[in-house]
Amino acid sequence: MPGPAMDLEPVEPQSLKKLSLKSQKRALDLFSPTHGRLPPPDPESKKIRISHKLNLEYGGIKSTNEPRRQVNSTTTAHRNQPSGSSDVLALPGPEGSRDAQKAGAQNALVVGPSAQPKGLNNVGASGKSSAIVSTSASSERNLSTSAIMERIPSKWPRPEWRAPWKCYRVISGHLGWVRSVAFDHSNTWFCTGSADRTIKIWDVAKGTLKLTLTGHIEQVRGLAVSSKHTYMFSAGDDKQVKCWDLEQNKVIRSYHGHLSGVYCLGLHPTIDILLTGGRDSVCRVWDIRTKMQIFALAGHDNTVCSVFTRPTDPQVVTGSHDSTIKFWDLRYGKTMLTLTHHKKSVRAMALHPTEDCFASASAENIKKFNLPKGEFLHNMLSQQKTIINSMAVNEEGVLATGGDNGSLWFWDWKSGHNFQQAQTIVQPGSLDSEAGIYALSYDVTGSRLVTCEADKTIKMWREDETATPETHPLNFKPPKDIRRF
Repeated sequence: MPGPAMDLEPVEPQSLKKLSLKSQKRALDLFSPTHGRLPPPDPESKKIRISHKLNLEYGGIKSTNEPRRQVNSTTTAHRNQPSGSSDVLALPGPEGSRDAQKAGAQNALVVGPSAQPKGLNNVGASGKSSAIVSTSASSERNLSTSAIMERIPSKWPRPEWRAPWKCYRVISGHLGWVRSVAFDHSNTWFCTGSADRTIKIWDVAKGTLKLTLTGHIEQVRGLAVSSKHTYMFSAGDDKQVKCWDLEQNKVIRSYHGHLSGVYCLGLHPTIDILLTGGRDSVCRVWDIRTKMQIFALAGHDNTVCSVFTRPTDPQVVTGSHDSTIKFWDLRYGKTMLTLTHHKKSVRAMALHPTEDCFASASAENIKKFNLPKGEFLHNMLSQQKTIINSMAVNEEGVLATGGDNGSLWFWDWKSGHNFQQAQTIVQPGSLDSEAGIYALSYDVTGSRLVTCEADKTIKMWREDETATPETHPLNFKPPKDIRRF
């Protein structure tokens, strides 16, 4: 039988928020005495934790205190030896181990077999001696131990500080794109060839026009001035190669043979021969005096767009749209070597005036090669990310590269560091898309630079005399990964 019913107090209705707050208060009252206190330390867990950290930090490095006590009688015979009398912290490397062995520390951490005392050699077999880490395992060493290792400085050469270049003169006079430039060896005048089919001769000091030569029926793509004769050579898209006598200011010879436009032109420094490359994928070698073709250097699969010559082998080097660079033997007219490092057209090359090396530029990279073997040295440390139409280097080691988008970058030759990125400004009335540099050249002294541009102007550049290392600091970081191709 159920018991008598008890009188229950009526439960007042409460909101969910009030109930949850009451629950939180009860939990706080329950746990507040121990809140913020750490549990009592457990010596066993602390021992395991420290042991794990030691194994993690010093993989094969152990304390040698206990083995020292056990082999004390053995080491007394070797007290005269500096390596046996003192406990050392030995790091890999001959210099570090020698210096460390002379220090008189109490505990010894031994890395590498070179730092092991001679007295411990017999104990090593018993298993009680310290673990010795071979230096060959340095690549597997934990990264955290790099803090106690001697930092190796980068072997990459640090660039010299160089003043930035600025444009100080704009010359306008051509009626079309200015496609080529060449300096006279007296350094008093320079000539430019243009898409308006004329060649103009300008005064270097004043920037004034001295002479205009007409004769080509298409744009003039290549120019060269002889250092031994009063001759100037020009080549153009009209398949013609002309020799101008600058005493009479007229054409005295024409060299016929190219099957299409001629894109580049070079003069041999010691022999009276002329080299021209063009769209027929051939570099032709001409005798200046007899107008005869000596060789047709055939081997490229596409347009030959850059060429330079030097007095010693390889005397002729050509770059092509087939992305290769070829060295030619001028005695037999045969290929000596083909460089296939580039992935895109090699539109520009520059031979260093004093060193036996040259640079070549394509849209993906600028590379440096050694001469005469053609060994790849290194890439320049930045990418211009545009089609590079022309490049030049002076004796001080300033390399200038001109891009199709109007970018003019200056590089330190030795280190490959890009220390200035200039952008050409189009002349008023031109489109922004006409900011393109087609040719550039230093004067004989290397202190002035002339750029030929798509806005029909010629710009002259020189170093900023007011710049100092404080106003334009050198921002250089050596490369971490060095590509081998």
